[in-house]
Amino acid sequence: MSILSIEELSLKDEDCLSPIVPQATDTDSDQDLDSDEKINITKEMSVAEVYMEACKLVGVVPVSYFIRNLGSPTMTLTHHGLGSLGCKALAIALVSDVHIRTLELAYNHIQAEGVKCLVELLRANFTIQHLDLSNNHLKSEGAEHVAKMLLDSISLKSIKLSGNGFTDDDARHFTEALSTNSRMKDLDLSHNKFCGRGGEHLGQLLANNEGLEVLDLSWNHLRMKGAVAFSAGFKVNMMLKHLDLSWNGFGNEGALAMGEALKFNNTLVHLNLSYNCLTNEGVSMLCRGLEYNETLRVLLLAYNSITVEGALALVNVVKNTPKTALEQINICNVLVNENFVNLLDLTCQEHPDLDVQYEGVGGFIAHKPPKRVDPMKIIQDYLDKRKLRLWDFFRNIDKDGTMRVPVSDFRKAVQQSSIPLNRYQIEELIHRLDRDRTGVVDYRGLADTRKQMMRDHRRKLKKVESRQKKEKQKSDRILQTFQTAVEAVTPRSSMIISPGGAKDESGGPQPFSATPLSSWHHIVMSNSSRYSVTNLSGEHVHLPILGGISPYYRPTSSPAMRSYSQPNLLADSSHSPTSKSISAQGIRSDLEMEHSKLSPTENSLTRSRPALSAEQPESKVKTKKLKKRKLKKHIDKSSKNPTKSIK
Repeated sequence: MSILSIEELSLKDEDCLSPIVPQATDTDSDQDLDSDEKINITKEMSVAEVYMEACKLVGVVPVSYFIRNLGSPTMTLTHHGLGSLGCKALAIALVSDVHIRTLELAYNHIQAEGVKCLVELLRANFTIQHLDLSNNHLKSEGAEHVAKMLLDSISLKSIKLSGNGFTDDDARHFTEALSTNSRMKDLDLSHNKFCGRGGEHLGQLLANNEGLEVLDLSWNHLRMKGAVAFSAGFKVNMMLKHLDLSWNGFGNEGALAMGEALKFNNTLVHLNLSYNCLTNEGVSMLCRGLEYNETLRVLLLAYNSITVEGALALVNVVKNTPKTALEQINICNVLVNENFVNLLDLTCQEHPDLDVQYEGVGGFIAHKPPKRVDPMKIIQDYLDKRKLRLWDFFRNIDKDGTMRVPVSDFRKAVQQSSIPLNRYQIEELIHRLDRDRTGVVDYRGLADTRKQMMRDHRRKLKKVESRQKKEKQKSDRILQTFQTAVEAVTPRSSMIISPGGAKDESGGPQPFSATPLSSWHHIVMSNSSRYSVTNLSGEHVHLPILGGISPYYRPTSSPAMRSYSQPNLLADSSHSPTSKSISAQGIRSDLEMEHSKLSPTENSLTRSRPALSAEQPESKVKTKKLKKRKLKKHIDKSSKNPTKSIK
């Protein structure tokens, strides 16, 4: 049996006082604790004896269940009311235990102080692999201690933190801790308060973690924004196998992002999206990713707003995807129809392992009632097809040309004509043209009715186009946000363009990250024989001049040629290898200005901006030509008049 002295078991936390000890001054309490710790107990004790002594030390009642089951690998202490002091006594005893592999402490109200004791425990105990701290009111302070535990422990493989009131800011602690911890395999963060920002942190966690295989985030509040950010991290994750996202209100937007992630993730085996407000449209978006996924076996979509149409889409994906691995689809609240059953039977012949759980047969596809065609439109189409006018149609009825005919004559004429109107449409047209029930149809109103009909038709078309445009814009924004989040969780290494660097032949804009601002320098000429380099941080670096001539400053044959600190990206940059980078901010020194005035043919220091093209603007070229012409004329005149003196 493992044995350890009481002096070696005392934790560093000396702030917890026994509830049965009367309050005294700090010095008195410290002396009492020291006297208790220095009791002359030099004999070696068992874990049970250590636990009893620790309970006396902190002033709590020992848990008899713990003493009776010390030899078992699983210690279940759920609902034992340990509190922070009881957790401290338990931690003191477990320092020397080598049998317990699973420690369950759910519903014990241990709070942050208890977790602090467990952190000390796991630094000394290397046998505990599974820890349950669900519903212990840890809150934000406890989240920090849990993060320390995840960083320090080398044996812990799974931890349950359900129902501890963690918020978005607390998700950052888990992301930082698990970004470097590849030993953790199972993480339960269900029943907490993670929202949109929490989804961003958790997505970053998935993007950076290389060990997590099971993640439970059910009963949180990720919603659309959190779902999109989380799916971006899930897309690049290569280890996760079991993911529970039920009760998070993903909606169709989250389903769209998850479908995009499933196109690339090929490790996930189990996905739970139950109770996420998905409709048939969201299922169709999810199916776009299932067409490319070859590893997902279990898909749970229970209790979403799915009908027979969504169920048919899921089975069609399995039927039309030969490499799919789907074996179980749960839509247990959906009533299907006979067509679905026949399709499922046909699909199971090709995929015999497929199991689809549905509620029963009795559902139906909700067909929209056929649109009632406006009888005026039918008459207008009939007249346009035969190139007739209204007066031509009613000319045989209206002998007087008053454009007013009795209702009976109008009904008889329409019925005897070849206009495809049924009895109900004829009565509707009569009611529209004879609103006052006078028994006379004034068919002059047909022209106004036709105009109104055309306006209504155009208005309906605009509404449909506007709705479709808004839906497409919304989907595009979601996909753009998803892609941006993917780029955020997968940072590329910074690129510095060099003159000899290979160019990417792929189309589209290429990612480019310039050198950081701290590396750009203001270069000025100093009075000594050195260049004084001043960076943005105010530090000075002196570059020596070899042989009295700066390697960064060389004259060129033409005053128009200049060098730049960034490489020349144009094709003719390779023809001037002697030009070097001098200044990055366009600041010219006084000596440089004097040098350029004294020696106009020498090259001057230049600024940090893209190199100018060899082809200069036409206006500048013309001015240079004019100057050359004037210079030639002046030389010719001086040669003709050599005796003329110059004042």
